[in-house]
Formats: sequence, C-alpha cells, structure tokens
Amino acid sequence: MSDAETLAVPHLGTSTIGYRLGKAYDASLPTLVMVNSFTTSAELYRPQFADERLTATANLLAIEPYGHGQTRAAYKQFTYWDSAIASLQVLDALGIREAFVLGTSQGGWIAARMAMLAPDTVKGIIPLGTSMDFESPRSRDLGCWDGVGFCAPAIAALAENVGDDWVIPTELVDAVLAEGFGENVPPEERTFWHTTHQQNYVGDAGRERLRISTINLSDRDGLHRRLDSVRCPVLWMHGTADRVYSVANAQEEVGLFVNSADAELRVVDDGQHFLSATNPEDVNTATIEFIARWT
Repeated sequence: MSDAETLAVPHLGTSTIGYRLGKAYDASLPTLVMVNSFTTSAELYRPQFADERLTATANLLAIEPYGHGQTRAAYKQFTYWDSAIASLQVLDALGIREAFVLGTSQGGWIAARMAMLAPDTVKGIIPLGTSMDFESPRSRDLGCWDGVGFCAPAIAALAENVGDDWVIPTELVDAVLAEGFGENVPPEERTFWHTTHQQNYVGDAGRERLRISTINLSDRDGLHRRLDSVRCPVLWMHGTADRVYSVANAQEEVGLFVNSADAELRVVDDGQHFLSATNPEDVNTATIEFIARWT
C-alpha cells in the first residue's frame, strides 16, 4: 500500500491531495517537492526517499497530481495548471514558504508551471525526461514520440461507464512501463506497478480519473512562449535512451529559459524516460549539488 497521506486544499471546489513527506519536517533544511509521471504515484520516488544523502540534504515531499494516487477533487475536470496550483496550496498548508521542485515527465512541466505561478516560492526546478511543448509536429520531427497516437486508444477505450469491480487493464500499465523503463522492465517494478495501478484506478471513478489524465497528456498546452517568465535556476536531466522525449528536443527547449538564473541540460548516458527510477544515483547526486548551489 502507498505511504502517502492526504490533506485538503481549496482548489477545484476543495480537493484532497495525496502527498508523502519522507520524515518529520525539519525547518532548518530546504524542501524538495517531487511530482510524479503519468499514472504513477508518490511511490515513483522510492529511490529518492531511500537515499540517506538526499534526505539529509532536504525535506522530501512527493505530491500527487490530479488524477493520480490518492488525489481527488470535487470537480471532475482538471488540467496541469490545476495540479500546479494545488501543489502550491499543499506547501501553504504545510507551512513551507520555499521549495525546489523536481518533476519526472509530466512532473517536469508541472514544475515549470509552479515556477511561473509562484516565483517567490519556487527556488529552482529539476525537470527529468520531459518536454515544454504540446504534442507537436515540431517535437516529433526532433525524435519525440507520437503522444496523441499513444493516448488515443486508451481515451476511446475508457469512454464508457464501468462497474465497481473494474480495475485498470494490465496492458495499459505495461504500455506506460515500457515507455518509462524501456524494453527490459525489471520484474519487481512490473509487479509493483501492476498492483499500485490497480489500487489507484478502480471502478467508474478510477476509469474517469484515468481518462481525464490521458486526455491531459494528449491535449495539453505548450509552454514555449511562457518560459521567459521562469526566473529560478533550471537543471534539466535527460537520458539518451528516453523513448518518449528526445535529447535533441531538450537541447532546444532548455535554451528557452532565457530569464532563468541558470539553465543547464545534463545528459545521462543510457538513461530511460523515468530517469528518477532508472538512474537514481545520477539524479540524486545532481539534485544534492543543485540544492547546495542555490540554497
């Protein structure tokens, strides 16, 4: 079962947000918010919570976006902007005035949105294996996936109401895992995420959350013309084996943070899309250095 807790925030007609704090909050340490990738949960960051160097450097706070984990809203429609706003309200509710934000895949563009919305709160962002574009022809020309094509079958399959006994089909989970971990998904990860997904996406409410999350991924707005409003430093990490978004795309997009205090792209050899899970040593070490530099 998940180690996540929940708290209430006012956004979207009052929401219950799933979050996991690594240990008792220490006001003497900076805070690192971690935002998970598509259909995963706070449990994506198990390697970060297990790293004693990282937990000694910062308070680790994983926040689950709308449609994911234990997060629920009174309103049934939501976007990535809503997840960014709710995440900032979680910081307010916990009395945390400043934070760095790390995000994997969709978590990366949620992190960027948080930095735009609250520049005095977000002290730096660490996007991992992400994109700042919509699912555009430009990104496909640079070697990124066809996200619209990937999502379309699931959006169609999830359109009809289901009974209380419904759980997410394992083939949908496996499709996500293949993109995140590559062709050779570790057996223990496959088993873990089959179980976790089938706890999180149950019954008609689970089907609906999953469908809206998939629509968000497919139909999201791009951020290119907004990125000049990000003022905080950016450390973008991207794996050479990422099957979803390309290094070439990251190289172009990191240059769009023209007003950031610093914007660096760090390429990880053989790193997969779920970089925080497949290459935790690289990510954790770089994150510790980034926080130390900008605190």
